[in-house]
Amino acid sequence: MPNLKIVNYLQILLILSIIILTSAFVIEYGFGFRPCNLCIIERIPYAIAIVILFLNYIFKENQVFFSILLILVFSFSVLISVYHFSIEQGFIDESAICKSENLNLITKEDILKSLKEFRINCKDVAFKIFGFSLTTYNIFISILMFLLSTKVYLVSNDIKK
Repeated sequence: MPNLKIVNYLQILLILSIIILTSAFVIEYGFGFRPCNLCIIERIPYAIAIVILFLNYIFKENQVFFSILLILVFSFSVLISVYHFSIEQGFIDESAICKSENLNLITKEDILKSLKEFRINCKDVAFKIFGFSLTTYNIFISILMFLLSTKVYLVSNDIKK
């Protein structure tokens, strides 16, 4: 990785997080592709990262702490993306988070309500770019964000010493 200043790495992390979240919402609301539950969960680390990066900007003296938080957030992002990819590819079965909960419906109103809350299966890929699912891209982006966060930690830890 090039030797940029910490501020540049933090700006890259912030800009990428904003672009990723904006893209997810445009694909969902602009293009009408409904995400599965895991797709929604995969957005959470980027939202948390934006909050952490703003807090880091306010409380600059805690740079090491915030960089550790970013490393943990993007570690989770990599894990959940790999898990989702494994479900998409059929390596593992869908979890309860992916499956519909419409099994114990008793009344007609319950059935109608459940139809409005239709869930997308995590193994069904609704949107692809160049033949790859967004989950595949998210794995690589999450790894990149993890590496950038690690670089911020290493550089800020060296400065503190």
